[in-house]
Amino acid sequence: MSPPTLRQALDQLGALPPIPHIAQQILALRITSDANERALLDLIEQDPPILAKIVGLANSPLYGTSRRILSLHDAVAILGQRRVKMVALSFAMMSSMFRKASGHLDIDGLWQHSLAVAMAMDTLARQMPPAQRPEDDALYLAGLLHDIGFLVLDHVDPELSDRFHARLASETAQPIETVEAEMLATSHGELGAELARHWNLPEPTPGVLRHHHDPAQAPAAAQPLATMIHIAEQLLPTFGIAEPVPPQIAPEAWQALGIDPARADEVKVRVLQQVRGMD
Repeated sequence: MSPPTLRQALDQLGALPPIPHIAQQILALRITSDANERALLDLIEQDPPILAKIVGLANSPLYGTSRRILSLHDAVAILGQRRVKMVALSFAMMSSMFRKASGHLDIDGLWQHSLAVAMAMDTLARQMPPAQRPEDDALYLAGLLHDIGFLVLDHVDPELSDRFHARLASETAQPIETVEAEMLATSHGELGAELARHWNLPEPTPGVLRHHHDPAQAPAAAQPLATMIHIAEQLLPTFGIAEPVPPQIAPEAWQALGIDPARADEVKVRVLQQVRGMD
């Protein structure tokens, strides 16, 4: 499939799957009552892959638990209801795009990278002035889904996806934007935004996904989250999947989050400490 054909397929939206039913149900739940909390847990318990991800995350050294977590109830006590909701929602969305035959896209690495970016964003948010911090739900949704465009490419054109990721892995010094322009005539950010619009995900998610590599071009509502993803990926350049990004973080990026650039090294240490246990 040539890049123009890829573009045409996405324009028609016929190549993209509908949003998974369980994701629709999770998205509709507002964790404001005991009944809704129970409904969320019931949904997760009915989906073994999502349940395994939640329990596995709760057992991560990231959370420093001294005992083995075996139940969803205990996992919620460790992670919190909102984090459980967003991890379950994001994994449900991502899993709908998985293909059965494995290719060059490292699915486990993609999930690990996405989770690390979301956790890094959580740490960044705690260093921001309270009035500038995004809502937790928006933060986790954006962080966990920011690279879902890679899955869109893999779903629409597996052969092109394999060639693309093979080249990224072999040309690690090449900026990802250059490889995307040459091979795809689009970007994984644009592909992710197409899917977000197709699924009617809430604003500013489509704009965040589209511009997480160029946050200065993002709409105003999307800029804080897009900037946070951009910084997180610069702090975690080798974590998970091969996605070459420049390591330098401009002072303006820190200032956009209300963080003094003089504290950059301190914040970097906090972020790396937060995600180190996931590796």
